[in-house]
Amino acid sequence: MTQAALTPADLRLLAAAGGAAPSLHNSQPWRFRPTPDGGGVEVLADPDRSVPLADANGAALHVAAGAALFNLRVASARLGREASVRLLPDPADPRLLAILDLAVPAAGGALPADGHGPFGRDLYPAIAERHSSRQPFTNRDVPETVAAELIAAAREEGVALAVLEEAGVRRVLEVTVEAEDRIAHDPDRQAETRSWLRSDAGTAADGLPYAVLGPQDHDARVPMREFAGRPPHHEGPSQPSQRFEALPQLCTLATTGDGPADWLCTGQALERVWLLATVHGLRLTVWHQAVEWPDLRWRLRDPVEGPGHVQLVLRVGYGPPGAATPRRPLEDVLDLPTA
Repeated sequence: MTQAALTPADLRLLAAAGGAAPSLHNSQPWRFRPTPDGGGVEVLADPDRSVPLADANGAALHVAAGAALFNLRVASARLGREASVRLLPDPADPRLLAILDLAVPAAGGALPADGHGPFGRDLYPAIAERHSSRQPFTNRDVPETVAAELIAAAREEGVALAVLEEAGVRRVLEVTVEAEDRIAHDPDRQAETRSWLRSDAGTAADGLPYAVLGPQDHDARVPMREFAGRPPHHEGPSQPSQRFEALPQLCTLATTGDGPADWLCTGQALERVWLLATVHGLRLTVWHQAVEWPDLRWRLRDPVEGPGHVQLVLRVGYGPPGAATPRRPLEDVLDLPTA
C-alpha cells in the first residue's frame, strides 16, 4: 500500500524540520525538493553556503545535511509515513546527498499509542527546542543510564559515541586549545568566521548573532570558540568571562570510514543524540576546532581504541538553554513544483 503524494503543506512541514538542523556557523548548506513521483524528498547540498577554510573537505557540509535528513525522518513519522533512506543515490550528481522515500504509511499511524514513535521517544518537539548552549554548565554528572541511551542512539545510525574518561577529556582539551590558538593566529580563518557573524538578529536569516556566542572561560580551562576574535582585534559587543565547569563532560562521534556516506551518518547520529539529550534536559555544544586540522584531528582519537576517525567533539551537561539562531525562509530552501 502506498500513500498519496506529499502535499505542499506536508513538504513545508518537512522542510521546516530539516531546516532547523545544526550546521557549522549556522551556514544551513542544504536544499530540499520533492521526488519526481511526489512521494518523497530529496536532500541536496548547497555548495554556495560552504565554509571552505574550516571545512576544506566538505565533511561539515555533509554532517549538516545528515542532521537535516534525520529531522526529516522524525517529521515523517509525525505525518504517519515510514521513511526509507538512500544515501548518495546518484554518483553522477554529487549535490544529491540523499533521497527520503515516504510512500509507505507508518505502522500504527502517525504516532503509536505508546507515544514513542520509531526512535523510542517522540523527538519531534525537541527539533524546535534544540539549540547550542555556549554557556557554563554545572558540575552535575550525566547519569549513566542517560549516557547509555545516547550511545545506543548513535549506534543505531552506525556511529560510535564515546563518553570520555578524565584522561581522554584532558587529551581532547589540549588538542582543542591548540586548534583554537591556530585559528586565532590565522587571519584568513578569522575573516571567514567573522563573515558568519550577524549584528542584527532580527533581520538575519543565517549565521550567528552576537547574542548566541556566549562568554569565554574565566579560568581558560574550557576552550570555547572565539568567534569574534581575540583582543585587540575583537569585533562586536564583548561578554564578561565566566567560570565554566571544572572538567567538562566530553564525547566524541567516530566512524570507521571517512567519506561522504560516513559524514552523512555522523550528521544523523549527531541530531539523534542531540534531540534525545534535549528530551533529557541536557545541553550540548559542538567543538569543531580540532577536526579542521588533519594532524590535530588524528590526535583526538583514543590510541587504545585503534584506527578510527573522530568526526566531532561534543560537550554535554546541564545548564541554561542556548538562544535560537535565525533560519532561512522556507522559500529559500524548498523547491516546490510550479502549478
